[in-house]
Amino acid sequence: MIVKIKCPSCKTDGNMSLADVHYLGPYRCWKCKELFTIEIKDDKLISCESLSQEEFEKQQEALNEQEEELKRRQEIETLRDKFKKD
Repeated sequence: MIVKIKCPSCKTDGNMSLADVHYLGPYRCWKCKELFTIEIKDDKLISCESLSQEEFEKQQEALNEQEEELKRRQEIETLRDKFKKD
């Protein structure tokens, strides 16, 4: 799903593609490059707070780790299903 986000800094409209209807994490404006922590629930922007470069990188790293963990769990589940005895 595509969510529209208006940058609080430069007022430019931006888009963000999400796989889930809920999101809490980093966002960077494509035009002014300002950094924010945003929260989206049910396709609506709930909050948007300024963020330092260091905080942005930490949040980005945490998201990447979560995605890797999810991928590992899916691979394990696929292998379990493959070798499951009927």
